[in-house]
Amino acid sequence: MKNAEMKYEGKIESIALSKLTAHPDNPNVMSDSTFRKLIRNIERTGLYEPIVVRPHPKEKDHFEIINGHHRVKALEQLGRKEADCVVWDVDDEQTAILLTTLNRLAGSDMLAKKVELLKKLTERMGTAQLAKLLPQTAKQIERLAALKDSVQRTASSVQYKPFAVPLVFFVTKQQQEIIENAISSIENRVSSIETTKAQRRAGAITAIAEQYLREVEKCRM
Repeated sequence: MKNAEMKYEGKIESIALSKLTAHPDNPNVMSDSTFRKLIRNIERTGLYEPIVVRPHPKEKDHFEIINGHHRVKALEQLGRKEADCVVWDVDDEQTAILLTTLNRLAGSDMLAKKVELLKKLTERMGTAQLAKLLPQTAKQIERLAALKDSVQRTASSVQYKPFAVPLVFFVTKQQQEIIENAISSIENRVSSIETTKAQRRAGAITAIAEQYLREVEKCRM
């Protein structure tokens, strides 16, 4: 296996699409509108992030997709025959972990810089054309671009909060019941502050964590 790792690890190879197989447990989904934008971006620039694959565990000379299922579909629709791929030698367990993380690990935007970029792109391409390439709708792009002046005035004094980030973890049935009971017992306390159910649950979990940290601090004193 060491030789195989030396052969594949980190290499970018051009692999026939016919040799790429979607992983059956891939959890990532993409809306039709976002998928169309992905196709347009690849068609327009010819560029895309290399597909992450591993040697197929059962089919010789074939590869299983770990990250990039939608890019492969987009390339197929564009009539491409091959894709640039990074080949990793990973086992089933490592693959399962990568499937749940690769599409979800990301930083957060600096609002002032993002607005400035959108402003420049809008001036060059127009809102309608830009909306065909970016995740945002035309109206969202217009609203963000309009923030330019106010963002520049306050950028030095205001620290913008990043968008909410997902916390994904797995629990047993018993653990789930305990967590749900704890959330329910405190959820009403934050209901007047938070508006949506998701926000209330997030607020309740945060309140529980804060209470725990206070108790730990008391024990240290």
